[in-house]
Amino acid sequence: MSSKGLDPEVASDSTQDGPPKQVSRFTRWYRSPLFNVIIVGLISFTQPGIWNALNSTGAGGQQEPYLVNGANSLTFGIMVFGCSAFSILANKFGVKKVLIFGTLGYAPYSASLYVNNRYGTEWFVLFGGATCGLAASALWAAEGAIALGYADVHNRGKFTGIWLGLRELGQLIGSSIQLSLNVKSGQRGKVGYSTYLILIALQCLGLPLSLLISSPHKIIHPSGRTVADPTKNKAVMKEFHKWVTLLKDRRFYLLIPILVGFNWNSTYLGIYLTKYFSVRSRTLGALTSGIAATVANIFWGWFYDLKYFSRPKLAKVTWALFSVIMLALFVWQTVNENLYEKTVPKVTLDWANPGFARGFSVNVLFRFMNESHYMFVYWILGAFFDDLETLTLAVGLMRSFESIGACLAFGIGAIKITPMINLIVAFVMFVIGIPTTFWATFLIPERPIDLRSGEGEGDNDEEEEAIKGNPGPILAAVDPVTI
Repeated sequence: MSSKGLDPEVASDSTQDGPPKQVSRFTRWYRSPLFNVIIVGLISFTQPGIWNALNSTGAGGQQEPYLVNGANSLTFGIMVFGCSAFSILANKFGVKKVLIFGTLGYAPYSASLYVNNRYGTEWFVLFGGATCGLAASALWAAEGAIALGYADVHNRGKFTGIWLGLRELGQLIGSSIQLSLNVKSGQRGKVGYSTYLILIALQCLGLPLSLLISSPHKIIHPSGRTVADPTKNKAVMKEFHKWVTLLKDRRFYLLIPILVGFNWNSTYLGIYLTKYFSVRSRTLGALTSGIAATVANIFWGWFYDLKYFSRPKLAKVTWALFSVIMLALFVWQTVNENLYEKTVPKVTLDWANPGFARGFSVNVLFRFMNESHYMFVYWILGAFFDDLETLTLAVGLMRSFESIGACLAFGIGAIKITPMINLIVAFVMFVIGIPTTFWATFLIPERPIDLRSGEGEGDNDEEEEAIKGNPGPILAAVDPVTI
């Protein structure tokens, strides 16, 4: 449905059959893609954002990383299968229902860290890891699909930036609370248990926020277009076959190595913080890491939607830049780790001590680059695939392979091997993904077509000429399951 000729003060309620009816300004805002992506961002703030705040202090704020790394390995082990399963269920039962379920399991995990910190109870941490794995599987599959699928193609960079930027608000607020409660602790150890109570309360806000999300067919788009209820006439096995076909799609399977390996260094950084930094420096690290990630989300969300560069060229240059910077960071940190490992007596990096900036800044830069990789991969998925159903399956698959890497990384982090070995493994995993990801950038189309509205993101005449003159990339963008 085209927006041409519509009164800007009139929008149609796409949930009703028959003639469109006029709706209020409030309804247009409440049902708008922007409002929904903001709510998804706030949900992400209360759930994985707070989880990140805890883990950015190193080992969930604990003194030793091994139990928490084991619980995290269990979480991501469940997500290996859970993310794809919930993406299939989301196409059958609706992304909103799956999103609501995804808000129920994070708070028990944070509560388990509180109980372990105060009373030493260990089994509850593993139980919390399991509930978090189930919830995160549902949340990750649904929130990414909403952030990408509700947006028009030309707004996907901005919407992804809003969503992930609000998620980092959780880390910023959570780590600010942690820093204020632990600012006097200049020695190594664990975070005070009172820190967890505030963070648990914040995580409980996720459920009421999820009830504000609109289903896809109820969204009122600025262009006036409508979307049919994506859950109608869906069968689980049919969606599973679509999932298998998507897995065989070259545009997706070329991304698998980087999905598995790019965030592997996060486990090492958790060990690094607990091993060498004071408590207050760890909480400062969580705060500055959140700031770095927020800057990455804002910058790349704006940059990817610019019209000054062609998408294929932008993808190639961006990935080449990322690869060079990451390799330089790994070299820098290898030198740091070698120095701290051999220092006698054991080093404690605190902001009051000399040499702190050298060891601290690399953690912040790694966090910036990890978030930049998130933005990059989501942007690629949004350039390859357009309709909500395919994006839901693609996001679920993406999260499943990312979870494989995280599960293995935290599993290695749970055994008592040297931090240097963890760092070397993270380096190798990243290097493996460089050539395949670069190959994937050559498959990005110039002008992906918005299948739901039947129009390209640019001028219609230009799109028609592009299709006539060079049908290959356009057709590749249209067919979400081309092998």
